[in-house]
Amino acid sequence: MRKYVEAIPGEPLPHGILGACTDIRDVDDVHELLGVEWLSLGCCPVNVWRDPCLDDESPGEESPGPLQKEFCRPSSEHADPITVYAGAECSALGWTYAEARAHAEASLALGEQEAVESGFWSNTLAMSAVDLTPAAGPVSIAQGVAALEGCLAESYGGRGVLHVPAGAAALLGCCNIVSENPATGNLRTLAGNCVIIGAGYSAMNTGPGNLPADPGTAWLYITGPVIIRRGPAETIPDRPGPSVNVRNNDRNVLVERTYVVGTTCTICAVAVTTCP
Repeated sequence: MRKYVEAIPGEPLPHGILGACTDIRDVDDVHELLGVEWLSLGCCPVNVWRDPCLDDESPGEESPGPLQKEFCRPSSEHADPITVYAGAECSALGWTYAEARAHAEASLALGEQEAVESGFWSNTLAMSAVDLTPAAGPVSIAQGVAALEGCLAESYGGRGVLHVPAGAAALLGCCNIVSENPATGNLRTLAGNCVIIGAGYSAMNTGPGNLPADPGTAWLYITGPVIIRRGPAETIPDRPGPSVNVRNNDRNVLVERTYVVGTTCTICAVAVTTCP
């Protein structure tokens, strides 16, 4: 008979959404985990004032009247909760509550990043993006990143986050688009935007409106900074007795956690080719 040994351990991808590119805040306030809203900051343009007295042309005998400076009303933004979970099930005769709980907790720790990425992609990125793909169709990944960074620079102007499916990540090295920052461990483009490479992004790979990508293509997105509010992991049930279904003698333990992932200003998307 085979000898029973411990499970093979794993770890999430190092440059995912729970990595160094995002600001992760552990919160206990249940109200924040129900969703948050705020006034946008940095989405309004900062304009250049041109003094009419310095213009070459004379205003003439008639005064044009006082010149008006432009004002921008901040828009309201929001982020909704994403609850991810992992469940363990086995015969109560073969698994203790402690073993089932440990297995479910380890499963959540390994897979929650991918689940958060899938939820953020489908609920926020794909539902709010401006599509920059030209009429001629998907572009090279270098052209795609250039278009996205131009879109972010024009609408926000600060550092943002480039969101890349793991299935297209290798292409970022073809033109030295991305390099690793030794000090922080994150990935950055030449323009200075942080790069998230997501397994959950790769699993979704949908464009605006959550339409599936065509074969041989992938979708990239860019956003402003990303702030993640994370609640505590909760184990259900929290004691052995209720974990057993007396009808079939199976033990079930669930571990779940709620995230609220927010970003700001314009979200831009572009389709790129993944085949040479």
